[in-house]
Amino acid sequence: MKKVIALLSIAGLLTFMNVNSVNAQEKTAATEGDTTVAATEQVDEQAAAPVEEAAPAEDVNETKSFHQVLKEKYIQGGAGWMTPVLLCLIFGMALVIERILYLNMATSNVKKLLSGIEDNVSKGDYNGAKELCRNTRGPVASIFYQGLDRVDEGLENVEKAITSYGGVQMARLESNLTWIALFIALAPSFGFLGTVIGMVQAFDDIEAAGDISPTVVAGGMKVALLTTVFGLIVAIILQIFYNYIVSKIESLVNQMEDGSITFMDILVKYKR
Repeated sequence: MKKVIALLSIAGLLTFMNVNSVNAQEKTAATEGDTTVAATEQVDEQAAAPVEEAAPAEDVNETKSFHQVLKEKYIQGGAGWMTPVLLCLIFGMALVIERILYLNMATSNVKKLLSGIEDNVSKGDYNGAKELCRNTRGPVASIFYQGLDRVDEGLENVEKAITSYGGVQMARLESNLTWIALFIALAPSFGFLGTVIGMVQAFDDIEAAGDISPTVVAGGMKVALLTTVFGLIVAIILQIFYNYIVSKIESLVNQMEDGSITFMDILVKYKR
């Protein structure tokens, strides 16, 4: 009987120890799980924090002005190659503005001028017609003045004077166009030259590194291509204004030709 009681006591003690061990393991596991969850939440919070702090950086990039972005790209492209492109834009636009102002000043109301000349010539007042031409701006009035100044020498000499002086006026209208065309060609040429040299430098960096790194290649190509981008933009801007100036000159030349024909008809009609 004592042995039975002793065995039951040993069995109960072992069972109690096993239960305590299992409970301790469960508590440890629960504690480790809570610690892991807490650590995970803390890591998530830390990972989320930089995102929230990075948002203002994006706002800063979005708030950059066009001038700041342009300046940044200009510096990245290299001042040594971007400066010639910029000079092409400055000198080209200066010539463009000068030509536009000159052509606008050369524009006149040809029909009104011919009407006034006809009124004076019909009365035989050639001096009045010359005074009208002298007080009217533009190449058309200058051509008519040269014709009226030689009206006493015959209509043939008047026609020769109009033709000769018309050529002089056309040359004045087309002045500086060759320089604008030169800057249109130079701007992308400087850009391509900067790109080629930038690519050579990028390959030199690859050779020095001994490995084709995407960062080295992408960075070098980006800087190299910026000069071409700016060169093409300058050429496009100048080309647009160049075509406008050419069309304006063609319009004035047509006015000169049509007006000269009408002017000769007036002289033939009223010449005595």
